[in-house]
Amino acid sequence: MKPEDIKKAPKLFCESIHIAYTPEYFVMGLSSGTQASIYSLTPEHTKRLLQYLSHQVSEFETKHGEIKADWNPKIVSPIQPKPKSTS
Repeated sequence: MKPEDIKKAPKLFCESIHIAYTPEYFVMGLSSGTQASIYSLTPEHTKRLLQYLSHQVSEFETKHGEIKADWNPKIVSPIQPKPKSTS
């Protein structure tokens, strides 16, 4: 994909990412509101994605400063719908 194609492509804000895996592949689901896209990657492609993202974050931080973010799997996005109570 060419850089100009990325600029023209429609964009959604990804509010949630879920990842699962088997010995053969990783499955990554990215959701925005009620829409979701599911991607399957080989373990090798997943590792290269991790390397690429690490490189891009490093480049970003070199230009714009450190990104302050702690990973906590219990944090829920403020724009995700809350589960309905059963009371």
